Amino acid sequence: MTFSIIVVCYNAGSKLQKTIDSIRRQTEKDYEIIVKDGLSTDGSVEALLPEEDMKVFCRRDKGIYDAMNQAVEYAAGKYLFFLNCGDYFQDETVLAKVKKEIEKRDQRPRILYGNILERSTGAYVMSNPQIDDFACYRNVPCHQACFYDRRLLKKRGFRTCYKVRADYEHFLWCYYRAHASMDYMPVTVVSYEGGGFSETKENKRRSAVEHMHIVSRYMSREQIMRYRLILLLTLAPLRTYLASNQVTAGIYQGLKRRVYGGKYE
Repeated sequence: MTFSIIVVCYNAGSKLQKTIDSIRRQTEKDYEIIVKDGLSTDGSVEALLPEEDMKVFCRRDKGIYDAMNQAVEYAAGKYLFFLNCGDYFQDETVLAKVKKEIEKRDQRPRILYGNILERSTGAYVMSNPQIDDFACYRNVPCHQACFYDRRLLKKRGFRTCYKVRADYEHFLWCYYRAHASMDYMPVTVVSYEGGGFSETKENKRRSAVEHMHIVSRYMSREQIMRYRLILLLTLAPLRTYLASNQVTAGIYQGLKRRVYGGKYE
């Protein structure tokens, strides 16, 4: 089996079935669906239409990353993908495109990642096609754009001590410690809802604290100071505002795609 599509949920309402439906519309059928529910009380899990390709299990968890780790235990696919409730595959050909990308490559552990459509701004967001030290400091792809070789997550799951940035920390672990290949795909993977757990004011502050703790584990003090200076000189706060504003996001992301170059779908 090529793909395990993992959907973590808790009282997701109608979003859960809509997310499952976006998986089942895929033309590539070499997948399983794993629904990890944190003991919902809204009836959303009971309302799911049962299919042979879907495993559903309900267990208490300590947050989204603990739930994701639990779901990995049940995954049989070669590549794991975490599709959050409220997010949908961009179109019905995504898994078919990703499978073709997998078939081009050797058997080394890797993360295959693509692009996203950000529904809150209506902008297509291109991931950095070249992962290096500075990219790891500033701009790794979000986990909603990443297909993980199962061996990476079986070897070492998400660190739940990080409440907002555990996926970021895991990406850096894969790059620096597991020496996984980071392969960009010119594929728009998901229509991303946004505005969730990590976007609250409190969690944005927590995110900044966790970011500094994480990079100090993987980068030298000299690297961190250099990259902070680069961000200051390139007006990073202003660019963040432009990227998150509905009026300017499309223009900003278009300029970013030109800077990155390469193919984009």
